[in-house]
Amino acid sequence: MLYDHRTYTCRPGTIARQMKLYEDHGWPVQLRHLGAPVLYGRVETGDVNSYVHVWAYDDAADRAAKRAAMAADPDWAAYLKKSAESGYLVSQVNTLLTPAPFLQPT
Repeated sequence: MLYDHRTYTCRPGTIARQMKLYEDHGWPVQLRHLGAPVLYGRVETGDVNSYVHVWAYDDAADRAAKRAAMAADPDWAAYLKKSAESGYLVSQVNTLLTPAPFLQPT
């Protein structure tokens, strides 16, 4: 199992608009290609201008194949263009994680 943990930070005052833009244009495409995330949430403490999502993949090859298919989707390209034009996002941090050997799937 491979987890892709992503943290996005928005300009102050724009997170609600970014989340709505994603809900309308990015979410349907990602669901189609990646399936449902393990987590998609807004940060409540700390950097409250951030949101986090975590996606699970079988392995690195599964992640690469799914993300390549999504990258080739014109709807995803359209979302990325809208997101870039909005100027809401200021940073993105991606971390790939593997479970500790003692973790049992639930």
